Amino acid sequence: MTALAPPPLLDVSGFDCTPELSSDERAALRSLGWDLRRHYRSNFAHPAWPLVHRLLLPLDAARALLRDVPDTAHSRRCQRDAASLILHRSADLGTSFWGWSELQWRDLIGSDEHAFVRPWPKWVRRAVRPYVLTYAYLLGGFSAFQFVGLVSRIDLARRVFGHAPVDAAVGQVVSVLRGWGYQQGRDRPRLRSEVCQLLLANRSPYLEDLSDGVLLRLRRSAEAERSRPWALHGIHRALAALGYATPPVSPPPERAYGAEPAISEWMLWIDRWHDTSTLSRKTRQIHRSLLTQVGRWMAAENIATGSPELWTREICAAWVARVDRLRVGDYAQACAHVEARAGQPLLPASKAMYLCVTRTFFHDCQEWGWIKRHFDPRTALATPRSVKNLIGPNPRVIADDIWAKLLWAGVNLTPADLVDRVGRDYPFELLRAVTMVWLFGGLRSDELVRLRLGCIRWMEEGQDGSGGSCLLDVPVHKTGTAFTKPVDALVGRAIAQWEAVRPVQPRLPDRKTGERVDLLFAYRFRRIAPNLINRTVIPILCRKAGVPREDVRGRITSHRARSTIATQLYNAKEPMTLFELQAWLGHRSPETTQRYARITPNTLTKAYTDAGYFARNVRTIEVLIDRGAVLDGTAAAGVPWQHYDLGHGYCSYTFFEQCPHRMACARCDFYIPKPSARAQLLEAKSDVDRRLALIPLTDGERAAVEQDQQALNKLLDGLADTPTPAGPTPREIVQQQESTPS
Repeated sequence: MTALAPPPLLDVSGFDCTPELSSDERAALRSLGWDLRRHYRSNFAHPAWPLVHRLLLPLDAARALLRDVPDTAHSRRCQRDAASLILHRSADLGTSFWGWSELQWRDLIGSDEHAFVRPWPKWVRRAVRPYVLTYAYLLGGFSAFQFVGLVSRIDLARRVFGHAPVDAAVGQVVSVLRGWGYQQGRDRPRLRSEVCQLLLANRSPYLEDLSDGVLLRLRRSAEAERSRPWALHGIHRALAALGYATPPVSPPPERAYGAEPAISEWMLWIDRWHDTSTLSRKTRQIHRSLLTQVGRWMAAENIATGSPELWTREICAAWVARVDRLRVGDYAQACAHVEARAGQPLLPASKAMYLCVTRTFFHDCQEWGWIKRHFDPRTALATPRSVKNLIGPNPRVIADDIWAKLLWAGVNLTPADLVDRVGRDYPFELLRAVTMVWLFGGLRSDELVRLRLGCIRWMEEGQDGSGGSCLLDVPVHKTGTAFTKPVDALVGRAIAQWEAVRPVQPRLPDRKTGERVDLLFAYRFRRIAPNLINRTVIPILCRKAGVPREDVRGRITSHRARSTIATQLYNAKEPMTLFELQAWLGHRSPETTQRYARITPNTLTKAYTDAGYFARNVRTIEVLIDRGAVLDGTAAAGVPWQHYDLGHGYCSYTFFEQCPHRMACARCDFYIPKPSARAQLLEAKSDVDRRLALIPLTDGERAAVEQDQQALNKLLDGLADTPTPAGPTPREIVQQQESTPS
């Protein structure tokens, strides 16, 4: 390996930097007989010292360059021991330290598990090793600190640059980060160490000397080694805020075509569409992933159509048929996230998504003039009716009892409930505000994390915080512009508590509009992740409420709360109308709202009962059964034993349900008035059973029962000439009563 360039911290122009050792130097180093009992230059009278004088001069110069090192016998001995080990290693390698590579310095410095090439005692690893690293930094330009284990970068920076400039630089960065919310105790040592490593990599203790190249190199190194690059990201933002660096920019995703050469031409078309489409970034990524699977299908079926211009109706029909038979994991590059469901048939909605993405791709290519119109994507790639019929509104509503427990857990959340490590990374007030908005706001996760500072406006009756409701300003969302909705006062109070302790944050760009805004849920110069609810809030609430994280409808997720709240508002005692619920959810059309709100079985049962379907078609009448007439045999001789209560009298006709005058009694011979002695005698009998009989009603009778006077008169007129069970018609009975003198 090539040698490292001499560091600029030490002026090496006056030293002999020849990497090769002469024969006299090699012999002199071997004659000194290095071990830990003979420290560096302990025998000044030895004749070998003048022969290695060119190696001693830079070591002495580096030792003299150290700043703020305690001038004690122990410190001086450790520095001599470190120089002794470097000379000993030069004798072993046969070259001076000027020619050592980074790997050779790493072998000498070692790691925590194996310090130095040889198994030196423990005290050497603790006391001498930091000074070996210091010499390596000053003489060899060593900067691969990630390979040397737990060595204090702070102490190394102070030895090289001094306490004052290092502490001043670290203080500037840490004060900015602390103002953004980096006040957790466990973060501070990590941040200070990363700042010192940045100063060491730049070989200057002054922040104004920093270069973007050093920052980018360190961040890429941390990301490649997965060593928690979040600290460097925060430091980079702080340096940009201080004016010492440009703001960090996420690099564009790398596109590799060599991994799948069979579909490389198809991928070029996909990338061209991806860079031209105006869909959201997330939607374009989903489309790109699914279109890549189309390319793999073509490669598997040996369909040589790398260009979409070569597609025909036959290929479209083949793709539609293949999608109808797709299974989870087919033509996917990575199946780890769906390993549990691999091999299962795709859901109908997923099949429709595959075809919708393909239709969009070909439609755009034709509209933009990239390819000729050989077919109509809307018909050639249409979703089959057999698939469409299986897709419909199916909101995954959380059961009322489970949702009630989650509400109780959220309202009674305390700092002691934040046992999760991720939960401790955020202030309790922030997590509680997020929890209350999720439980009562009915927002999408993207809307929740993009709420603005000051999004709560109190209504007049709720200004004292004791009750009422408040208004929540929702930003531009998935399907429409910003709007305002009423929410419970608990949400307003939780947000007010978070705003009172929220650290001042720089403005961040809104992912929808691109404008820089003050985000409500921003902490440490970053917006909270949309999966914070699924990853942290829901597990905490389920643990506190004692409910499982899954129910019969699957895992409890952030979006299921939206369906649950909409359904409960739609089925409340004083329910919202469909159009009111549409406005509250922020939907463009009532059809979308119907996918979230459904009528519960309890509401449907109550509505069915209130409709009185059964009572509307039958009439319940009390029947008096004379058991005495049945037992003594007089009933067999024709004596009435059933009497139907008409309210104003009794009907003793046995086949009462067949009488056309049952609901408009004509008072024939079978009629017994209640004020009569016969009726009183019947009611006084002790052996009379009282039962209920269901009498089916005709349309005219139903109208008469419902106290429609016109319908009753019409019913009487229609029965005027109908014979009664006794024989005469109602008209004849009336005429007979009128002719009989009173």
